[in-house]
Amino acid sequence: MLDTIEKQQHFDFRFMFTRKYPFYLTLCAIAKNEGRYLQEWIEYHKMLGVEKFFIYDNESADNTREILQPYIDSNLVEYCYFPGKKMQLKAYANCVRKHKRHTKYLGFLDIDEFIVPIKHKTIPDYLRSLGRFSGIQMNWLVYGSGGAKKREKGFVMERFKDHSLPDQKLNRHIKVILNPRLILRFFSAHRPVILGRYIDSNGNITKKRFWDRTPVSNQIRINHYAIKSYEEFLEKRSRGRARFDRKRGLDYFDNYDLNDIRNDSIMDKYVVELKKRI
Repeated sequence: MLDTIEKQQHFDFRFMFTRKYPFYLTLCAIAKNEGRYLQEWIEYHKMLGVEKFFIYDNESADNTREILQPYIDSNLVEYCYFPGKKMQLKAYANCVRKHKRHTKYLGFLDIDEFIVPIKHKTIPDYLRSLGRFSGIQMNWLVYGSGGAKKREKGFVMERFKDHSLPDQKLNRHIKVILNPRLILRFFSAHRPVILGRYIDSNGNITKKRFWDRTPVSNQIRINHYAIKSYEEFLEKRSRGRARFDRKRGLDYFDNYDLNDIRNDSIMDKYVVELKKRI
């Protein structure tokens, strides 16, 4: 069954174009046993202009709640325990129903995805440069393992600097930032159905399905640390998937272990700042 919010949509038109929202940019994510990665992900996106995080905990058995508690106490994170199988789209729909009047723009990410503005200092700076929009599609840039077998100390963005060529086919995948009052339903974690049109990250109206388009990453991109080290990939595989009731195959590691461009330094400045914050 599609996860839909269409039934409530007619209540929202009076809020559609007002600019008076408590937050300009917020993020929603569902996580399971990813506690060790949450602090870096939150602090990075906070540094880049995200004002609030809606974290859905899908039956974590690690220290997820402990890691999040200081952020919950400071109201930076709203935490929701969200048990069950195949709950990703249900979590997204729940977030929209609860918070569509609280934020001008709402993004949907996984904890292994980092939004990286290329030509702007912050994500809101980039979004404001686009003018008014209904939804923006941002392409992946898949990062490989760099040959790492074991999990080591350091931030994810510090440990993994090798990535795919920008036009690699996997990078056609997108994630989105949307006006949440225009979301109709979720049939995919990548492209919800909305009122209005999507634009690509250069501000052009998208006329093709994202899978049929060449990736665009010169203005903004999503660093996707899909596998990290082989040890971490096996841990990820054992967690299962938030969208499907099946594990990834072992071939997933080989498919995503893309290290064509070596030692990209784009994240170095953020690592320096994060070490001051954490």
